[in-house]
Amino acid sequence: MPTAVEIPASAVDLYWLPLGAGGHSVRFNGLVFEAIAAGLRHRTRCDLYHSALVVRLGSDRYIIEMAPVWNEHASDRGVVGEGAVGSRRLGRLRMFRYEIRRWRGGRIPDIAEAVDSPQRLTEDPAVARQVLDLVPSVPTLVWGRDELHTGDMWNSNSVTAWLLARAGIDPTLVAVPAGGRAPGWTAGCDPRGLALDTGARPVAVYVPRHL
Repeated sequence: MPTAVEIPASAVDLYWLPLGAGGHSVRFNGLVFEAIAAGLRHRTRCDLYHSALVVRLGSDRYIIEMAPVWNEHASDRGVVGEGAVGSRRLGRLRMFRYEIRRWRGGRIPDIAEAVDSPQRLTEDPAVARQVLDLVPSVPTLVWGRDELHTGDMWNSNSVTAWLLARAGIDPTLVAVPAGGRAPGWTAGCDPRGLALDTGARPVAVYVPRHL
């Protein structure tokens, strides 16, 4: 008789989602942004990705993601923080705000378009719990801006990188899909971002190729 696939009691999985998956305007704007960035740095264009985490702890499953406040209407989506998009002044308008979710039993709308995913980062229950506990402490900097002067913008990848580094997960375990780039990752790993939350311990900064 075939045996059932064993599901680990605890796990942290990372999903790479093509920028603008499910939204043509976001995808187009991303292509324009990458074309300009590649031209300025005299490099070939890359596919752009944003990231989300799925954390399993016992029988519970959580989605951790930065997303626009207006793209999900479920009232129980686990919002633990909000921030502005573009500028703090624009952030007064709902359409220019993002939220950080720790959504128990939630969903990632465009997960079917994920590439080279999921990436299993750990099955340690203590680390999985720490990732969950850290989510409300993620800095809510302005999306798309470099307020920390790290040379990289703050976005969903910054949130993911910040959580992994603060929880003690080795950033070198993360691999961006071939030919891809994840803007914002460096900002989340940078000590200037990690130190925004009181009690931060020193964390080695690692910048994977193509991020």
